[in-house]
Amino acid sequence: MHLTELDQECLLHLFLYLDKDSRRSLSLTCVRLRQVFLDPQLWTLLHFRSPCELRRDNYVLGSSLRYLAVCWHSSRVKVCNIEDWMKTTFQKDLCRKHERLVGDFLERVCHMCPNLLSLTLSGCGHITDRDVINVLQSCRRLHSLSLKNCARMTDSVLQAVVDHGHSLTDMRVDFCRNVTEAGLQEVRDKRPEVHLSALHSADMIPDSKPEEKTQIRRALQKFLIFS
Repeated sequence: MHLTELDQECLLHLFLYLDKDSRRSLSLTCVRLRQVFLDPQLWTLLHFRSPCELRRDNYVLGSSLRYLAVCWHSSRVKVCNIEDWMKTTFQKDLCRKHERLVGDFLERVCHMCPNLLSLTLSGCGHITDRDVINVLQSCRRLHSLSLKNCARMTDSVLQAVVDHGHSLTDMRVDFCRNVTEAGLQEVRDKRPEVHLSALHSADMIPDSKPEEKTQIRRALQKFLIFS
């Protein structure tokens, strides 16, 4: 029996064993296999290992998507997490090539994946509060949200969990330096049913504008002089 003579259910099962690139390559061989590739049932889970993978056309976004992860483990993550005013020209140019990739992708998710259940973002230093808040507002069935080493996350996301994350049962904001203990406590008080993890987040040094750091430095200098 030829591969294309198998029914849709069998072909979908076979495609599940392939990675995204292999699925796309196989789909280019004939119309029958292309139909399998485009079947939303095949794309209930998506895992990306870098923002650059989001540019590829080897996956399909749709209402069947339940589990989504963008986990970037790269030396470039360190550059992305540097405060913007501290970056060199080279670092700014490096970030400019991908800084809206994840944010724009999440916007598509908001419009196309209303049944999303789990979202994991790790090392995505350029995503903003608004990017995640939009997901919470659009994907009302979301029950798990994990944000790790996402430097721009603030208490606004925690407030959105209280206001919009009605289905959330698990929330992680590990190594997010602009999250405060006050924001975490707000979630604990108002959404006690949510299992909340915030490894080191409230213990890290938050971002501050250059003028704020200058004022702190001057105040410290005066204290040392008069003491």
